[in-house]
Amino acid sequence: MSLYNQIFSVFNSLDTFYWGYVGFLLVAFLGIYLSIKFRFFQILKIKAIVQEFFKAGKNIDTTKGIHPIKIFFSSIGGMVGIGNVVGVITAIQIGGPGALFWVWLAAPFGALIKYSEIFLGMKYRIVKDGNFEGGPMYYLKAAFKSNFLPIVVAILLCIYGVEIYQFNVICESLSDNLHLNKLLIVFVFLALVLYACRGGIKRVAKICTILMPFFMVFYTLMCLYIVFTNFNLVSNVLSLVFKSAFTGHAAIGGFAGSSLMIAIKQGISTAVYSGDIGIGYDSIINSQSSNKSAESQASLSILGIFIDNFICTLSILVVLMSSIWQMGTSIEGSKLIQLAFSKYFPYMNIFMPIFMFLTGYSTIIAYFAVGVKCAQYLSPQKGARAYYLYAIVSLILFSFFSQRVPLLVMSLSGGALVLINLIGIFFLRDRIKAPFQREKIEKQIALD
Repeated sequence: MSLYNQIFSVFNSLDTFYWGYVGFLLVAFLGIYLSIKFRFFQILKIKAIVQEFFKAGKNIDTTKGIHPIKIFFSSIGGMVGIGNVVGVITAIQIGGPGALFWVWLAAPFGALIKYSEIFLGMKYRIVKDGNFEGGPMYYLKAAFKSNFLPIVVAILLCIYGVEIYQFNVICESLSDNLHLNKLLIVFVFLALVLYACRGGIKRVAKICTILMPFFMVFYTLMCLYIVFTNFNLVSNVLSLVFKSAFTGHAAIGGFAGSSLMIAIKQGISTAVYSGDIGIGYDSIINSQSSNKSAESQASLSILGIFIDNFICTLSILVVLMSSIWQMGTSIEGSKLIQLAFSKYFPYMNIFMPIFMFLTGYSTIIAYFAVGVKCAQYLSPQKGARAYYLYAIVSLILFSFFSQRVPLLVMSLSGGALVLINLIGIFFLRDRIKAPFQREKIEKQIALD
């Protein structure tokens, strides 16, 4: 075994252990605790949360901050994208069909973790140079009474903010399917990323507001067509998912087999990565909102998590119904989903790379904008320039690795962020307010 493979194996084992035990327990414990504390409002109040989406943008003064709905789509831009299309397929390739169950389980509990980090980001945000600044760097100061961990989180978010995995997937897909020089694609795509990020979160929000509704509707319709075409397979697929979730899955075809811990790891880490649960990224994005109500803005993230999880589910069902997941890791996840769609739609070799480019672009620029914010937090004068240099080198370098290498880097850095963030949220748990409490109080006053 080469030194490269040995290093990858060690870090991959560390990642599996962390998400199979530590990460899983952290997300489960805090998610269940917050659900009990707030009486499962993420499920019982879902109708009110949807209604909040249509009310959030009304009577808002946007002279300071960005419109709440544009912020929502920027948040969605970071969540919904290649992670929902390719990342979840990789989870099935490695963890088996049972990984889907753990993706599902992470959604309702993860939604309240997401709500809490955005609420705290809004609550502790400050005004700097006429703009809002917020995120874990600010509320963790209150949680730990120290600057050390906020600085650590800012550094980790700088690493996480360079979305090397999705950049790799897009470049690989465009190069393979359109038969273009990969290095040329890397530099052109990099230029487009830098252009968007030079305009800050406002430009990112504008781009995401245009791209994300199109992606969500079009991709959902394509998946639903395949699911309903194979509706007779749904019961068998779901039975396979639940059985594999608690027993792992034996080797079959090119699939090497998986244990229960690997299934949990793949499901939970994929859900956290895809939904940005406990990462802190979304807290920074949403802190830019012109919405004065932390409860209102944070409640929109719950809707975002369920949208994200729904799209993840559709992607996995499409692949499981085609049985090509049994090919195992011999084929990249991006090629696997393309192969599944090719059975039902023509010209997927042209459509899928362009489609991935559009969806991944919104995620990459949203992450990048957050990374710049964190770099400026660390060094107001030189942070942004240093970050651009780091990002350029990283995006180019990791474009030529296997897709599993940059995904592992994202998973490990995300795991460290989750560890610090979730402990901080727990320390500040009594300062988090559930949405719609104000309405209850006002109704009670009116009755009295």
